[in-house]
Amino acid sequence: MKKKILIMALLVTSLSANAQFIVNDPINVATSIANTAKEIIQTSKTVSNTLNSFKEVEKVYNQGKQYYDALRKVNNLVRDARKVQQTILALGDISDIYVNNYKLMLQDKNFSLEELNAIAYGYTQLLEESAGLLNELKLVVNPSTLSLNDKERLDLIDRIYIEVIEYRSLVSYYTNKNISVSYLRAKKENETQRVIDLYGSAPDKYW
Repeated sequence: MKKKILIMALLVTSLSANAQFIVNDPINVATSIANTAKEIIQTSKTVSNTLNSFKEVEKVYNQGKQYYDALRKVNNLVRDARKVQQTILALGDISDIYVNNYKLMLQDKNFSLEELNAIAYGYTQLLEESAGLLNELKLVVNPSTLSLNDKERLDLIDRIYIEVIEYRSLVSYYTNKNISVSYLRAKKENETQRVIDLYGSAPDKYW
C-alpha cells in the first residue's frame, strides 16, 4: 500500500482554477523542477554579475516557477507524499531566496564586484548541492529505479527532506550574513535607511 502511495506521491488529477496546467506525473514534475534548478546554476555561472545580465537568471527562474506554484496548490496529500512535496518546494524556496535577494545585492553599492562574484559563487554552490538531492529524490519515488523495500524508501525520503530543509536554512543564513555586512557598512556612512529601503526592514526579511 505504501509503495502505491509513494508512486502516487505527487499524482494529482486536478488543481485550482488559477493553475495553468495539471500535474499528473510525479517523476516528470520532479525532473522539470530539477532541470530548472540546473539551468539556473548553469546560467549563473555564465552571465556576468551585473543587474542586466542577471536578468537571464531571473528569466530562467520565472519560467520554472510555474511548477512550484502549481505544486503549492496541491492539498490533502498523505503524510509521505506531503514530505516529498515539501522537499521539492524547499528547493523552490532556495531558488527564490537566491534570485530575489541577489538581484537586490547587485544594486547595493556596499558590495564590490569581487564580493558579488563570491556571493554568487556561494549561492550557486548551495543550490547545486540541494538540486543534487532532488535528483536523488526523483529516483527514490520511482520504484523501478532502485531495489528498495518500503521502509528503506521512506527512510531515504526522510533523509533527503531533512538535508534539503537544512540547505534552505543555510541559504537563508548566508543571505542574512551578506545583507548584515551591507547594513554595517551603511551604518558607518549613516546610510542605513538606504539599505532598509532596498531589502526591507528586519521583521520583513531574513536578517
